[in-house]
Amino acid sequence: MKYQLLQEGLTIQAEKRPESRAIVTGSRSLTYAELEIQSNRLAHILKDRKCRKGDRVCLLMPKCPEAIVAIFGILKADCIYVPLDPGGPVKRSAKMVKKCGATMILAAGPVEQKLDRLLRDESLKPGLSAGWIDRNRSYPSFPYRSAFMPEEIPFYPDTPPDYQVRPEDPAHILFTSGSTGEPKGVVNTHSNDLHFIDWATGYFDINSSDRLSCHPPLHFDMSSMDIYSSIFTGAELHMVPSKFNVYPKFIAEFIRNRRLTQWFSVPSVLTLLANTDEVGQSDFPDLRRMIWCGEVLPTATLIYLMKRLPHADFTNLYGPTETTIASSYYTVEKCPEEETEEIPIGRPCKGEELYVLDEKMRPVASGETGHLYISGRGVSRGYWNDPGKTKQAFFPNPFSDNPEDLIYKTGDLAENGPDRLFRFRGREDRQIKHRGYRIELGEIENALHNLQLALECAVVAIPDELFGHKIGCAWVSADGKMVDERSLRQKLSELMPSYMVPTLWQEYVSLPRNKNGKIDRNQIKTTFENYENKTTANQ
Repeated sequence: MKYQLLQEGLTIQAEKRPESRAIVTGSRSLTYAELEIQSNRLAHILKDRKCRKGDRVCLLMPKCPEAIVAIFGILKADCIYVPLDPGGPVKRSAKMVKKCGATMILAAGPVEQKLDRLLRDESLKPGLSAGWIDRNRSYPSFPYRSAFMPEEIPFYPDTPPDYQVRPEDPAHILFTSGSTGEPKGVVNTHSNDLHFIDWATGYFDINSSDRLSCHPPLHFDMSSMDIYSSIFTGAELHMVPSKFNVYPKFIAEFIRNRRLTQWFSVPSVLTLLANTDEVGQSDFPDLRRMIWCGEVLPTATLIYLMKRLPHADFTNLYGPTETTIASSYYTVEKCPEEETEEIPIGRPCKGEELYVLDEKMRPVASGETGHLYISGRGVSRGYWNDPGKTKQAFFPNPFSDNPEDLIYKTGDLAENGPDRLFRFRGREDRQIKHRGYRIELGEIENALHNLQLALECAVVAIPDELFGHKIGCAWVSADGKMVDERSLRQKLSELMPSYMVPTLWQEYVSLPRNKNGKIDRNQIKTTFENYENKTTANQ
């Protein structure tokens, strides 16, 4: 790839096709020239407000043109962007702001109340300030700790500043769930992202005639593929409104009406389309490829889609955030005949290596299950400001002569068959994928314990065909504190994003124990499964 830094891709495309649409959301759009100019001016005002190389700048905004302007403006200011969930709990976002040591928050959209609460949090860095960049939405009052308002930005230069960052420097930090209750910030460099985007745009033959979806939220690593694959090739990026996420009819209409050529999402979205029969025969005539990542796609869903969309290619991507978007791929050659057929996670992407190892990090025999490790150019530098957790997951690569090469332990189980295709075999810990999000069940338990409303609790995952898992919580009320499901759910929602709040609840007098005296999570799980099966049978 001809680019050394992520921001250079935008500048080159703005020179090639200044009047072409780059970002489309609702009735609004930005051309490549407009995106370039606005991000340049934002970079200059960030530098003027004392943002320096390596400073962390948080994004607090929904998917909108301003968000893409902010991402490239932060990169052009030699800084590191950190997306926050605009709809997530304030306390959880505050942990992320504190963990990364952010100097500024850039905000846009309906986030005024959350922004004020973050800026008034005395536990955060005293120098933390905010830049409001939304010219389409007036701030109700001059914000506390304001760094600048949108009216000031047009007075700054519209040409790119000089860059001090190098390809090996961090570009962004993406926070994932942590088992101890503290989110972990995965550090990805410019070269990490550039390497994957170089492979993806080549393999999928993405070009300026494409119209790509942007379905995942910006704090989800899959969005990086959408943004950079589009911008680097001069394509159009169509941002899917978050309110469409659980409405398959609207998603189908969006693909159809926007004449998308590529759709990329978590499998649960595709399963919604299939279960509600929203896809007609030979529907979406412009769609050339459908890609999924983040969890296992039910084969029944794949069969449904491949039969109705014979003109499209279907590709499964696999890879944790720690290895930059995806590390392996599998394009389905023909429609499966049976719903029991397994879809592999495939072969390593260019520049990546997958290993299936035993407990002593030795390769297991072909067809045997082992621990999945990944090495290569996409492997992250580790977790921001957390050397302890970094050492638990990133190790010197025993299969490389270069002592600086790292290998990442995914926590997944896999096997490499005689056909040299890798296949997913589950998790080795208590981490799950739910609606594409990576969730540590231990983090939910820790949050519940910290509320001091439950004497003890256990959180389990129940397999679900639509979303991958449902989350169930069994609890015993603390002495003198009679709490119900509604209270626990409400309190937990103040600490956790909605996708981490259990949907199944059961109060116990005492939690069941196994022979070792430990909480019997399997029994609790079985109880929830039996209840779900009985409920389904009665419907």
